[in-house]
Amino acid sequence: MSNNEIAFFIGLFGSVHCVGMCGPLALAVPSFQTRWWLIVSDKLLYNIGRVITYSFLGLLIGFIGKQLWLSGLQQGVSIVSGLLIILAGFSRIFKIHLPGSKLLLPVNRLLNYALRHKAGHLVVGLLNGFLPCGFVYLALVGAINTSSPIAASAYMFWFGIGTFPLMLLAMVGSGFISPVIRRHINKAMPYLMVCLGLWFMIRGMGLNIPYLSPQKQASGISVCH
Repeated sequence: MSNNEIAFFIGLFGSVHCVGMCGPLALAVPSFQTRWWLIVSDKLLYNIGRVITYSFLGLLIGFIGKQLWLSGLQQGVSIVSGLLIILAGFSRIFKIHLPGSKLLLPVNRLLNYALRHKAGHLVVGLLNGFLPCGFVYLALVGAINTSSPIAASAYMFWFGIGTFPLMLLAMVGSGFISPVIRRHINKAMPYLMVCLGLWFMIRGMGLNIPYLSPQKQASGISVCH
């Protein structure tokens, strides 16, 4: 399975979590259109905005990943990032509060301003992509393990595409997934994070298992299939 396929499925499986966490915000963005196809286009623009931001974040994180590849540190970073994902999953399983970052407060202010002044769905979607989200962070950890900024941007693009269908359906259908189902799936998400973290760690160990744990080359850079 390629990196982009992994990113897509992380987004697809995590999109139920996105509906539960970001759905209320998405549904709060008013549409002033009266025809159904114009309403759908507004929701499309919102989700396109999210995907653009995710791709941009992937491009930025990709410059860090490229330097790690050139330094031969990629496999070590894969192990460390896997460990961090596992810790994040356990923090949710055992309800351990992790302090948030105040660096994102300006984004919250801009988003509130955009909502108050009836900014377009594309603008709100672009800003929403910067809001803290566990699955976006998880995807960014995967993106940093790619070999170039373009590859990292593509990774985040496919992650965003994975979240696209369910988020669009939820917005158009006003949250067709019941709160009970969302709660059950959200409870399962931390266990998925632990599994993904284990996969990152195994991949970084270079155990010479095709597709799962490529063997480390002499240069220190792992072979990705």
